[in-house]
Order: sequence, then structure tokens, then C-alpha cells
Amino acid sequence: MNPFFLLLGPPIVSALLALAVTPYRAIVGWVNAGLSLLPVLAALILWSHLLAGEVVTAGPSEFFRADALSTLLVLCVSVVGALAAWLGPGLGADDGYDARQARRFRVFANLFAFTMLFAVTTNNVGFMWIAVEATTITSAVLIPLHVSKASVEASWKYILIGSVGIALAFAGTVLAYFDFVNVAGRHEAALNWTVLMAAAPSLHPDVVGLAFVFLLIGYGTKAGLAPMHTWLPDAHSEAPAPLSAMMSGVLLAVALYALIRWEAVVQAAVGSAFTDRLLLALGLLSLAIAAFSLLAQRNYKRLLAYSSVEHTGLMCVGLGLGPLGAFATMLHLVNHTLVKSALFFLSGRVLRRYHSTEIARVTGLLRTLPWTGGLFAAGALAIAGLPPFGLFISEFALVRAGVAAGRPWTVALVLGLLAVAFIGVVGHVNRMLYGAPSPGVGAGEGSLWPLVPLGLCLAIVVVLGLTIPAPLERLLVQAAEIAGK
Repeated sequence: MNPFFLLLGPPIVSALLALAVTPYRAIVGWVNAGLSLLPVLAALILWSHLLAGEVVTAGPSEFFRADALSTLLVLCVSVVGALAAWLGPGLGADDGYDARQARRFRVFANLFAFTMLFAVTTNNVGFMWIAVEATTITSAVLIPLHVSKASVEASWKYILIGSVGIALAFAGTVLAYFDFVNVAGRHEAALNWTVLMAAAPSLHPDVVGLAFVFLLIGYGTKAGLAPMHTWLPDAHSEAPAPLSAMMSGVLLAVALYALIRWEAVVQAAVGSAFTDRLLLALGLLSLAIAAFSLLAQRNYKRLLAYSSVEHTGLMCVGLGLGPLGAFATMLHLVNHTLVKSALFFLSGRVLRRYHSTEIARVTGLLRTLPWTGGLFAAGALAIAGLPPFGLFISEFALVRAGVAAGRPWTVALVLGLLAVAFIGVVGHVNRMLYGAPSPGVGAGEGSLWPLVPLGLCLAIVVVLGLTIPAPLERLLVQAAEIAGK
């Protein structure tokens, strides 16, 4: 079977099944959970083809194409999508959601996963733009799954700011397209990334440079880069935990993927100095705003959201630091996906027990939820960049890339801001873990099986802190090469 059918078919089938079965039945959720493993299998098949030296394509004019960068993102999205399917509402457990909410989650979470998978596998940058826009619609519907004034406002803010960003990305896409047509004439597959890459050296530098500014602001808004990040803390903190995990774990990475695709085209047209300066500026600004915002947080879901802004900024900085920086970015993307999605799922268990997202109202977590609290502590230490977790290695690789690129002041600034972020994350989480349990909060974990996949995610990040398996290293190296380095 074509791996693209295996990748894109199951989310659509699951969404249609949830839509068709009324009233909602738990069997729909379990079928969805089973089908969610097929995209993971498809990702592994695409990966095996890459290891054999083959880039899988499908459709007219190679409409679908899975090179190393696409396969890396497919792997991340499919794994987090499967986690959301197995740990999300609608499996019959007492999870705080009624049948209508569970049905809505199963329909739109699957459509959300489908649009992200489509965005990272289509070779056509126009359809990639449409798919990224569709991620806004499919995810915004789920933010107010528990309807409240704050969740509805967060959803609208996300739609409005995200739409403005995506409109700017459209303007950049159109500018680049017309420049291509002006140079090469009308072409059947003019918006295919591979065609644009081949024609890039002959494009007009000024036009392509202007297009990249629009694309950087546009897709950067979706990726949560400052100063366009203001939608992110509200949306991620008000969304249900499985959606927060998908948004923070992989949606930001998908937007960054779109940016990397265009960065490669622009670098081929105007060289790397122009894009590197812009990426470093926005990356450092994001890192600075996030680091000091982490210190001031009173809400642990917003704490995790600002941590996502911090790490997206770090990845952006890495992209501006040459080949070593691009490799560090790819490794950091994998580590961040695993840790942040696990942390948001764990935050959902904390919220169900404490009925509050306020840090001050969550104390004694290690006594009330010892396993959840332990994993939450491990995830917090990982996201803060401590060894032996993989994020320490990817951040170290990023620093090394900055030194090799001859940017000591950038390295010094990054290290200083990482220290501020470390104090913010560890200080707040420490207050949650210890002390007397909050009044009225009972002790005991309940069902422990949902912790197994989350613990496995953190275990993988520990392994990545000790060694990078050869097949993964080859994938990361090839993905970094695509980033135009």
C-alpha cells in the first residue's frame, strides 16, 4: 500500500466515523486509537525508504513527497497524534467530558492531525499554505471544548492573529510565485518546492527577500515567534490537555517546517546572510520575552506555553547559525516534541485532581500524585535543559554552532537567557512538587496506564541525551542539509 494512503487515510476515516455515529459511543474512540497507529507505521516506512536512499513520491508532478525533513515532521506529528488518540477524551473513562464533547474532539482532533500531516508531505507550497491555514480552523474549534469566557476569547484571539499571520504568508507566497513566473514562464508545477529550488538561483534577490520577510512574519506568527506570539499562551492554556500537547508539541514545528522550506529557496536565491540575520533577531527576541515571562507566571499551563515560545526561539536561532546550528535545531525539535507533549498531557492529570491551573493552588504534587508528579518533575528538568536529557545535548550543540559560526555575543546572550528561563521553570515547578497538599485534594493516582506512553517519551529523551542512534542521526543530518545549509 502507498505509505501516503496509510498516513493520511486513517485520520479522515476516524473523523468521519465520529461524525457518523450519533449518539457518540466509546467504541468510536477505541477504533480511532487503533487507527492512529497506522500513520506511525507509515512514518516508519517512509523513514526506511530514506535509509535505503529513496525519497518516496506520489501523485501527479510529485504532489506528495517525503524527503528527510518531511519524514522527520511526519514522525513527530504521527506519534503525538497517536498519543492524543489514546489519551484523549471519548474512551469510556470518567475524563470530565460528555458524549458531545468527546465526539467533537474525535472529529476535529483527527482533522487537525490530517491537516498537519498533509502540510508536511505535500510538495506544493500553495497547498502547504492551505493546510497550515486549515490547522487554525480545526484546532480553534477545540480550544473551548469546555466552554468558558476565557476559552472562547482565547479561541477568537487565536483565529484573528493566526489569520493575519497566514494572510501575510500568502502574500509572501504570491510574491515568490509571480517572480518565478516572470523568470521561468508559466509552469505546470510552478509552486512545487523542488521546482522553486531548481529555479531559485535565477530569481530576483530583492523580490525574493521581500517575500521572505512576509513569510517569516506569517509562518512565524503560527510558530509562536515574538512579537507575534500573543495568541499562544492564551490558546495553549485554555485548550484541553490533548489539544495543547498537539499544538505545542507539533503545530509550532509544522509552522517552522514551512518557514524552513522557504528559507532554503531564499538562501539559494540571495545567500544565507540575509535569512540568518532575520532568524537570529526573531529567535533571540522570542527567547528573551519567553525567559522573562517564565519568571512572572502564575499559571502552570501558561508556563508550559511560554516555554514553547522559548524553545521555538532557540530553534530559530539554530537555523541562523550555519550547518551545525541546523543539525542542533532538528535534534531540538525532536526532543521538544516528546517532552512538551508529555508535559501537557501530565498537566491535564494535575488539572483534573486540583481543579485549578494556578501554581499557588497546586502544592504537594509528589504526595497527591506521586507518579504524575515524578514524571512532571522529570519533564520540567528536561525542558529546563538539564542533563541527562536530550535537550541538554541539543542546546549544547546549538552553543557549539554559535562558537563555530564566530558569534560569541549571540552565544553569551543565549546562555544568559537560558539561565533566566531555567530559574523560572524550576522555581515554579519546585513550588508545585513540595509542601502540604492543597486543602480538599485527595491522594492517589487512579489509572496508571496513561503514564506508560508518557514515561516512554521521557525515556526516549534520556536516551537521546546519551546517544543518537545511527538511523536517527542520518535522518537529522539529511533534514539539516535540506534547510539550505
